[in-house]
Amino acid sequence: MSSNSFLGVGWAFPPEFDTATKEVKTVSETDDIQESLTILLSTFPGERMMQPTFGCELKTMVFETLNESTITAIKDMIERAVLFFEPRIALDDIYLETSRMTEGVLTILLEYTVRATNTRSNMVYPFYFQEGSEISI
Repeated sequence: MSSNSFLGVGWAFPPEFDTATKEVKTVSETDDIQESLTILLSTFPGERMMQPTFGCELKTMVFETLNESTITAIKDMIERAVLFFEPRIALDDIYLETSRMTEGVLTILLEYTVRATNTRSNMVYPFYFQEGSEISI
């Protein structure tokens, strides 16, 4: 068992089964934190029946004009979601990359520190405004 096992173990996302062992594939340590953040940012509050406040309201920003006010609101949503639902990390900074906005993509970069190990890490979360469509601008 790793010295970082206290960071947690969870199901891989999306859930998969190992065909050899017939068990659910799991992730642990910093990989578990990365997947937890992806799930947190992808879940809209109210989607989980037993945890109705869990999630981040990013989907409400899909039709907003991208300006400084919208960027500040998105950062605030992410900060609040991480603060309330991911206690294993301290969020250091959030960057929004807007160079692909005409393609319908806002890239979100989270820089954070794992509290238990004081290890700095980051993750990139692509937020799609036109996901699953044939629309081109």
